[in-house]
Amino acid sequence: MIDHINAFQTSWYLSPAWRGTIPPIAVNLLERVFLRTTRTFGYCCGMQWKHEYWIYSIDCGKEILHATQNQIIGTGELETITVQKPAFVLGERVILCSHDKGTKQRLVLGIALVHNSWFYMVELMSPSLIKTPTISNRFSLVGEKSLVRVNA
Repeated sequence: MIDHINAFQTSWYLSPAWRGTIPPIAVNLLERVFLRTTRTFGYCCGMQWKHEYWIYSIDCGKEILHATQNQIIGTGELETITVQKPAFVLGERVILCSHDKGTKQRLVLGIALVHNSWFYMVELMSPSLIKTPTISNRFSLVGEKSLVRVNA
C-alpha cells in the first residue's frame, strides 16, 4: 500500500500544474516593466504559477507588487543588477534535499529574487483528501542549496 501512495505522490509532484506544455511568460526575469494598475515602472523580480496563470512579482523600489500579464507591459530592457543567473528554470525537475518524507522529486513552479539570491517555488506536500480546519500552504520558496537537478 505504501508503494502505491509513493507512486501516486511522485506522479502528483511531477505532473505540471499547467497541464501539458508550459505556458509562455509575458516578461523575463529582471525585465523593466510598466504596471498599468499603479502607472509606475519596476522590474520583474519573480514569477510563479498560481490559479491557472503566471503571477509576476514587480520590484517598484519601495515595495514589491504582484500582477498578472494583463496588468504589466514589458519594455524589453533588463535591469542592471549584478546577480548570477538562476540555477534552475521554470518547469525543471529537481530533487528537494531537505524533505525527508516520501518522494523528493518536484517541479520548479516559480522563481524569485530575494535580497540578491534566487529562490525557487516547489510544492512541499500534495493536497489533502481530508478537509482540515487549519490552512496550510503546500508551496514554499527554497534556496538553491536545497535543490539538486535531475538528469533526464
